[in-house]
Amino acid sequence: MKSIYLVKHGGAAKAFEFRETPKPIPGGGDVIIKVEYSGLNFADILARKGLYQDAPPIPSVLGYDVSGTVDSVGKDITDLKKGDRVAAFTRFGGYSEYVAADRLGTVRIPDNLESAAADALTTQYVTAFYSAAEVTNLHEGDNVLIHAAAGGVGTALVQYALYKKCVVFATAGSDVKVALLKEAGAQFPVNYRKDDYKEVVKKYANGGIDVIFDSLGGKYVKDGIKLLGAGGRIICFGAAEMSRRSNIFFKAKTGLSFGFYHPAQFIIPSKSLIGVNMLRIADTKPAVLKRCIEEVMELYKRGVFKPVVGKIFSATDISKAHEYVESRESVGKVVIKW
Repeated sequence: MKSIYLVKHGGAAKAFEFRETPKPIPGGGDVIIKVEYSGLNFADILARKGLYQDAPPIPSVLGYDVSGTVDSVGKDITDLKKGDRVAAFTRFGGYSEYVAADRLGTVRIPDNLESAAADALTTQYVTAFYSAAEVTNLHEGDNVLIHAAAGGVGTALVQYALYKKCVVFATAGSDVKVALLKEAGAQFPVNYRKDDYKEVVKKYANGGIDVIFDSLGGKYVKDGIKLLGAGGRIICFGAAEMSRRSNIFFKAKTGLSFGFYHPAQFIIPSKSLIGVNMLRIADTKPAVLKRCIEEVMELYKRGVFKPVVGKIFSATDISKAHEYVESRESVGKVVIKW
């Protein structure tokens, strides 16, 4: 079978190499999946640039999630069989024609759901659900600020926040994305390249922001904490700002721009700063991953989650797919097709 290996950190054009690798053999709790689509996530971009500490050393196969059909199962699995359509969280290794996934991170795809869209419901929608339903609770009338709201996780967060009847402030980097967010129901979408989202929040979020979902990091965290009202929480699940340049001084400056904090800064105003890394959750609490991925699929069946596939690339165009995600022009989920 073919796998796409990351062989060099840096630009996408020279980073990847196709290699023939042995087809995986299932362990007792494994599902071997014949992959139709492999998903891209922004963490893949960071890993390609050597900025993601949990990524395996090169040469390695990236990819957090896939969708396809069951090829074989381990001896401990009785509820899936060859030919069943599934989506799965893979914890790297997803850029392959066949992958081994833990049954706890694998979910059956309903007949009315296309495979590419099903792939979106794994890493990105599970991250959104865990962030919005497990580590915090959203309530009707909450003021919610979502950064990069037109991206994969952002799209899911907007859908969930609106389902919970929150007031949604959503940032994006183009008028096209702002129009899509407005069409989706976000009450206050802002093109951060043209307007100051902080001023919009201050004008319309009475009592301050209750929850911020931040995938950018850097100064957005520092500014966000100031926007929180009493009892406010900021959920950080990424640091996309770190990828903008490879210059070590820029990285250091961006790291410092997060700010330095003492517990008293959170206790006295009753604010919270929470970090989310679904890879660590999947590694250490697989039962939580199972619960989340099953809840996500149920919310899809109820019409709450509506996965958006922004673009499909051929697997041979993996470099172009990475460049597209890195450009921040993408909307929803980007996948490669085998």
